[in-house]
Amino acid sequence: MIVEQASRAAGRASPKVVVVVPTYNERENLPLLVGLLTSLGLPNLRVLVVDDGSPDGTGALADRIAAESDGIVAVLHRTRKDGLGRAYVAGMTRALADGADVVVQMDADLSHPAETIPLMVRTLLAGGDDLAVVIGSRYVAGGALATAWAWHRRALSAWANFYVNAVLRLGVKDATAGFKAWRRTALEAIDLPSVRSNGYSFQVEMNDRVLRRGLRIAEVPITFEERVNGESKLSLRVQAESAITPWRLRFARKGAVSPRDRGTAT
Repeated sequence: MIVEQASRAAGRASPKVVVVVPTYNERENLPLLVGLLTSLGLPNLRVLVVDDGSPDGTGALADRIAAESDGIVAVLHRTRKDGLGRAYVAGMTRALADGADVVVQMDADLSHPAETIPLMVRTLLAGGDDLAVVIGSRYVAGGALATAWAWHRRALSAWANFYVNAVLRLGVKDATAGFKAWRRTALEAIDLPSVRSNGYSFQVEMNDRVLRRGLRIAEVPITFEERVNGESKLSLRVQAESAITPWRLRFARKGAVSPRDRGTAT
């Protein structure tokens, strides 16, 4: 409602917000997530499901949900499981082609609190044209991890963020987070189709590109929950890529001015 009022006051239609949700075997979670998103009351909200040929029938279920959604839900089918990064690039590219002003990325497993999306969009739109993305952050004041997480998972998550920031000096509290609201112009500026990273390191490369172009990142607190149904897709291959990617990005800079040296704020 606040987003709609602000848009009317500025003499503009409500911004088109497209939530991009990659899926692979998320048949049980998808209807719950779509219900949460459509009940937010956010004007001009659309949901784009990007399914990687889920063998459990998630894609077919998504088609049925879309057919009954009066145009709110759409489905992008990909023929094989090709990684989280490739799914996001495909979904974000489609969202931009469909006229999205704001693109939200989130997991399908209900670990990201959908009710935070209006705050993320509000923060993004109020932040000025140089604010590229708002992150739903586990590690800013007020953020938290699910109490169900075991100590070793908490330690791994904290270490991953420390590691990424130590190598790249991003200055982002939750550098590996996958819950984000993007400004359209930012996705266009960072040359989305050329993003190389695929697994969870996709999040790191996207942040790095934002800051290297002199744009800003903001973070709002969330409580990150344990997935409700299904299994995690965090494989050893994904973890290995996540360890290598920060160094690849650092060496690719070749003397470029670092975000910290530019005084980038989060």
